[in-house]
Amino acid sequence: MRNKIWITSALLVVIALVLGACATPAAPSAAPADAPAASTDASAGAECATKDPVTLQLKWVPQAQFAGYYAAAGEGFYDAQCLDVTINPGGPDIVPEQVVAGGQADFGINFVPSLLSAREQGTNLVNIAQIFERSAMREISWKDTGIESPADLAGKKVAVWFGGNEFELLATLAKYGIDKDTGVELIQQPFDMNLLIERQVDAAAAMTYNELAQVLETPDQNGNLYTLDQLNIIDFNAEGTAMLQDGVFVTEAWLADAANQDIAERFLRASFQGWMFCRDNVEKCVDYVLEQGPALPRGHQTWMMNEVNKLIWPSTAGIGQMDAGLFAQTAEIALQYGIIQNPPSEGAYVTDYAAAALEGIEGDTMGADYTPLEVQLTAGGQ
Repeated sequence: MRNKIWITSALLVVIALVLGACATPAAPSAAPADAPAASTDASAGAECATKDPVTLQLKWVPQAQFAGYYAAAGEGFYDAQCLDVTINPGGPDIVPEQVVAGGQADFGINFVPSLLSAREQGTNLVNIAQIFERSAMREISWKDTGIESPADLAGKKVAVWFGGNEFELLATLAKYGIDKDTGVELIQQPFDMNLLIERQVDAAAAMTYNELAQVLETPDQNGNLYTLDQLNIIDFNAEGTAMLQDGVFVTEAWLADAANQDIAERFLRASFQGWMFCRDNVEKCVDYVLEQGPALPRGHQTWMMNEVNKLIWPSTAGIGQMDAGLFAQTAEIALQYGIIQNPPSEGAYVTDYAAAALEGIEGDTMGADYTPLEVQLTAGGQ
């Protein structure tokens, strides 16, 4: 089951992860003229006379990628903020930007390039919190192929998901002077990792929280599971060609209402608490995910929860805060590869509501002490 960027011809043309000598995106807008409204008594733990109903649209089916929101519901963090939150699953035929723009959900989750594309198409969405600070996209190969750096991809068969997931790889190839059309043979990657496992390609794309685990859950010819030390892994974050992924967005029109500004702050506060809970309680958060009835088994979900935590923690300035440099990098790559035709317009993201939400949270919102678990995978992820 994959976490992809599903792009419609009318709306999205999405992603990858990377850079180049491109136009500099416009600086993000300042805070809205109306500062976030003061939060309700719920933030101080008072009883709620009523709860504000809101809907969150996920970008994919229930899995540990979204565990923080399920934990916020399960642990009562949304209740404590006087919110009645409905969490809608996503899927291959669901574009969160369209759902939120159409008013079927108040909040959406998707990759930042998707939001930039939607804005350019006239859908005035705004990122109000950047949950993932690092990209999960990797290009992996078998150790014996000798692909130790992106430069070694020259002349190789390299698989990647098209339809918006190839741009981090393309930006990395460009950085190393490898022509995407003549310097490498790009292969369209299917939903599984069989091309790599069966050695039909030299390298393949993998998300750390999903496809990498799929490879490590596969037995070799002797019945032994593959291990990380049998793989070379190209990390686009280290290459400076990564693009920002899961962020929380709303419409500008929705956010213009002072009452919704207050709701946004409370929603983010509770969601941040949910992610902090998952940082410290991996197994319990896996339980919350499994309660949603996903197809992925516990072992795989535990791996995913651990890897997703690594994308969030440690946080540079506190969970949910947009890194201006990484936003600019994402926008430059989006512009370089045609995801957008012009630098992002002002207002693509704001930080005020996430900052206000952090002020009402006790505990380590930066997670500097996060220590990844050692997850033992089994065949099939059981």
